[in-house]
Parts: sequence; structure tokens; C-alpha cells
Amino acid sequence: MLNVPPQAFPAPRSQQRVAAGGRAKVPLKPGRSLMDWIRLTKSGKDLTGLKGRLTEVTEDELAKHNKKEDCWICIRGFVYNVTPYMEYHPGGEDELMKAAGTDGTDLFDQVHRWVNYESMLKECLVGRMAVKPVSAPKGMLPEKKILGASAKDLTPSYDWFQTDSLITIVIYTKQKNMNAELVIVDCQDKQLRGEIIVDDHSYLVEIGLDHAVQGDVAVNIAEKIGKVEITLKKKDNIHWKMLGQHLESHNTFIKRTDRGLFYRKCKLISKTEVTHDTKLLCLMLPESTHLHVPTGQHVYLKQIIAGTEVVKPYTPVLPFLPLDLKEPSRHDGAYIYLMIKIYSCGLFTQALDHLQIGDYISVSNPEGNFKKSQVQTSEDLFLLAAGTGFTPMVKLLSCALTEVSCLRTVKLIFFNKTEDDILWRNQLEQLALKDERFEVQFILSQPTKDWVGKQGKISLSLLSEFVKRSKKDSKVLICICGPTPFTEQGVQYLKDLGYSQEEIHAFTA
Repeated sequence: MLNVPPQAFPAPRSQQRVAAGGRAKVPLKPGRSLMDWIRLTKSGKDLTGLKGRLTEVTEDELAKHNKKEDCWICIRGFVYNVTPYMEYHPGGEDELMKAAGTDGTDLFDQVHRWVNYESMLKECLVGRMAVKPVSAPKGMLPEKKILGASAKDLTPSYDWFQTDSLITIVIYTKQKNMNAELVIVDCQDKQLRGEIIVDDHSYLVEIGLDHAVQGDVAVNIAEKIGKVEITLKKKDNIHWKMLGQHLESHNTFIKRTDRGLFYRKCKLISKTEVTHDTKLLCLMLPESTHLHVPTGQHVYLKQIIAGTEVVKPYTPVLPFLPLDLKEPSRHDGAYIYLMIKIYSCGLFTQALDHLQIGDYISVSNPEGNFKKSQVQTSEDLFLLAAGTGFTPMVKLLSCALTEVSCLRTVKLIFFNKTEDDILWRNQLEQLALKDERFEVQFILSQPTKDWVGKQGKISLSLLSEFVKRSKKDSKVLICICGPTPFTEQGVQYLKDLGYSQEEIHAFTA
């Protein structure tokens, strides 16, 4: 994903089939950075205007605080005075004002439900919303939400069995096309968490195990019948009377957006220079974790910076481009590779850059709405990338060139400032020589006089020159990723050229 600063209450924008929600940034005044905000929250200054008191807020009271100089917002039942935060918000005051004096939970979830607003806005907490009494007519019970019979039939279920040395949990997903990317398993401190992704829903097995287990977790998937087996090795060869205690979210089948993000600590194994300001980080997953990040999806990294939890999205890449095109890449499983641009004034990326080999960082489950099937049915694939907007394109390129036989053309139009900024230039040029379907076009906005290639910024004329169907009715997919203005302009230019919304996928961070 793009290297943009995290924020506590994100700025919503119109959805363009985005991969991670969108947010527009506005220039902040000097002294209004994330670090400046953290310093202010720790200064002891009263940021609520209530002198440390917490209060119960009614809807009528909340509605009164709807001005820039007096702005309260409710998120998940808690009310915050965001007036002091106005000038620090990367999305600008106007975006915050969209939720002024109201419950902004849906607005918040629509864009970036992963942001830890509790940590960022803890000194702005006014109090809880008052609970409205629910009254039912006499003789009637309040309506309960229940699954219909057809929905129940589709709900996964589980069972378990044991041998002298092993525990096996079997999840019956009731899905015919189950694969490794749809199964996420973590076993930490005698707690087993197995999550199955079913379209936009999530099924969870979450158990505090009765006894200790050791070593690796084995996951076997019978793809055609949708059966998932999770095998754990007993620490002691004793008979378990029960699997363990069911945790709060155990055996639930709910929308993914309603499921809290789960993190595990990954160890930094290596850090390699890609360009003068971009590095490739290799993180090792715990041996008790089964996690494959799907093509086009991202993870969140979480760090505690100056006592505040800060979260940021990144799209995992491969350790290198697939120059051997005979087989699909097999780098998933044990490691996650991240290509990260280090900003001199970037609080989060500076903290990442200062990590030492052997240090740990928290990594979330994958998220995103890109479907690999969008590539698998395309004849022409165009990738428009600016700077580190190249990162979602890495796995896309690998998938397209190694797995999709119907593709006629795969073209990357890569925008950068200078030649020194081009990520993996040599690899991309080698790949173009290896596969006649692939073409790469570098476009620089600040070239030296020696540059003989194309120059400029994204424009209608440039796109009309490079984005062309191989035949009149060919099935096209155009993926675009870069800074917000680049992506928004690019999407509009593509529509002006006659490409439909269904043919465009915008990755935004």
C-alpha cells in the first residue's frame, strides 16, 4: 500500500472498488504532525473541556456539539471531543465535520475500521452514549435475530478427535472451492484461533486449549469438499477429556467487517536496500501460524510509538519477480515480504527503519476486496503504478504471467520522479525479455537530460497511448495504485477513454 501517515478518524471518499478504503490527504500546518499530536495528548492539557470528568451523553446533547470549534463525535458508543484534533487530521477538517454531532461509527467503518481511535483519541474521551430503554408491547417479546434455514445450512461447523500424540480439529466449511488463502490459523499461549473466510463472511473456532501443545501447526485442506483439518502436537502424550474452553467469539459466523482484526508478532529476518529510500523487509511468521496473503490484499503493521498504538497498511510483495515462468511462485507460508519507502519525516516508517534484525512487529490478518478471478478471466491486463504503488502489482504480475493462460498482453506503466526511484528496474526489464506478453513503460516526472524515455505525469494523452485493447472486444482489467491524486485522476481519465467501472480496480490506502 502507499506510504501515507496513519490517522485516527479517516476521511471517507466515494468507493472506486477500492482495495483498502480511500482517504484523501490535505497539507497540514507546521507543528501538526502525528508526533505533534502524540506530544499534545501527553502534555496534560484538558482536551475534552470537561476537566477530567466523564459524562453520559444523550443524542440531544451530542447533536448540540456540531461546530468546528465545538465538535463531538460518537464511535461505537463512546463520545470524543475531536475539536483539538481538527488541525492534526490528515483528511482535513471538512471530513471530520461530516460526523460532527452524530454517531460516526458507520462512516468510520466504511473507510478504515482498523485504526485504533481508542489509543489516538483517548485524551479526548467525553464519555459514553446514554442507553435508550427498549420497550416491547405488552404480551410480545423483543424480536431476536435468527438465521434462516438456508443460511444455517451454509454455516460451517467443527469437530475434533485425538490420538496419543495429536489433536485434530476438523472444520466442515460447506464450500467447494476452499484453499489455503481462505484459512488462517494461530496457536498462541494455549489459545487456538482458526478462521475460515467464506466470501464476505468469517467463521471462527477460538478455544483456550485444555493442555499445552508444541511446535508447528499442520493445516490440510480437502479443497473439493471444503474440509479443513488443523493438527496440533500434544506437549505431553496424555488423553484430553475436552478440547478446552470456548472463547467469546468461538463458533461464530459473521461478516468479516464485524470481526476484529487479529495480530501476531513476526520476527524481522532481513532488511535489503531496493533504492536510495526504499527497503525490502522480510518478516518470519510464528511456526504456529498458517497464513497466506492473497494476491491484491494487504496487512496492517502495528507499532507502539511514544506510548500510542499506530497502525498502517502495506501490501506484501515477493522476494523477487518470477523470472522462471514455468511454475507459480511458492514464497508464501513462512515469510512476509514488505517493500517500504522510508520517509525522513515519517514517524511510522522511521520506526520501521530503526528495527533491528531479530526484533518483532505485529502483523494483522489480510484484508482487501480484490479477487484473483478478476485477472484469471482477463485477456488484457494494464497496471498503472506510481512509486510504492508498485507493491500490489508484484503479486499481480506473478499471478498473471504464471497462472493465466488467456492473457494476451500484460503492461506495466510505471510513474516515478527520477531514474533512481524506479523499484526493481532491472528485474522488470529482464521479465519483459523473458515473456513476450509483458511490456514495461517507465515514465519520469523529473528526468535528467540524459533520459531518453517518456516523461511527464499521468494524463489522458499518455493513457490513450499506452492503454489499448489488443482487439476490439477483448476483456480488460486495469489496476491502478499510487498517491490519492494520481489514483483519482487516473480513474477519471480511464473512464473518459471509455473504460467501465467494472474494468477498473483502484488500490488506495
